[in-house]
Amino acid sequence: MTTFNGTEKIGEIVTRYPGASNLFRAYNIDFCCGGNRSLHTALRQLGTDEALFLTALNENYAEASKHKGEDIDWSSRPYTELIEHVIQTHHVYVQQELPLLSEFTTKILRVHGHKQADVLPRLHRLFHEMKLELEQHLIDEEEQIFPLIRQYEQEPSPELHQKLTAAIMELESEHSQVGDLLKEMRAVTHHYELPEGACRTYTLTFQKLEELETDLFQHIHLENNILFPRVLQSA
Repeated sequence: MTTFNGTEKIGEIVTRYPGASNLFRAYNIDFCCGGNRSLHTALRQLGTDEALFLTALNENYAEASKHKGEDIDWSSRPYTELIEHVIQTHHVYVQQELPLLSEFTTKILRVHGHKQADVLPRLHRLFHEMKLELEQHLIDEEEQIFPLIRQYEQEPSPELHQKLTAAIMELESEHSQVGDLLKEMRAVTHHYELPEGACRTYTLTFQKLEELETDLFQHIHLENNILFPRVLQSA
């Protein structure tokens, strides 16, 4: 079985072994917007022991390989199927969670903002900035970009490829903005550390924000590291 040696790009590792995303998250390694970096580069930037990390990664990969077949290889599935998966699994989730989290972040700011003045006002602002960005982003993808990709899959042409190239560059830029906001939210909350005596709503808000982060990382990975490169390299 092939093992990872650190020269691979982070996004390629998660494409080949989706379970690696759990290890990357544990080490705060960005595998969606930062997926074009080599693993060696990312570990060096973090000051993480590369040998220990690679040992853990390859041991996990070996164990997962015994149960191979449970994960779908999206690098070989039709564009349309991957797009439908992104919409039904990730877009629907984000559209459901954003209004709830808007309500929760506003509530904990109103109730606890005076005690957590260095955390909650900034968190509230960052979340709503991301919410605004994501809402428009999902509309653009579903109404403009994804239909173009479906059309290109059925009737490829240089003109359509050129149009998609420009659109994909814009989407990737927006993904980077969302990724930066997620990192800022994690930093300002000290990795979503709860204050002593946190109420149920406060606890639930931080839990749901972490769940949203996890989903967005996987969502952006599927687009940045699988769907978009496949379209761009198809000409």
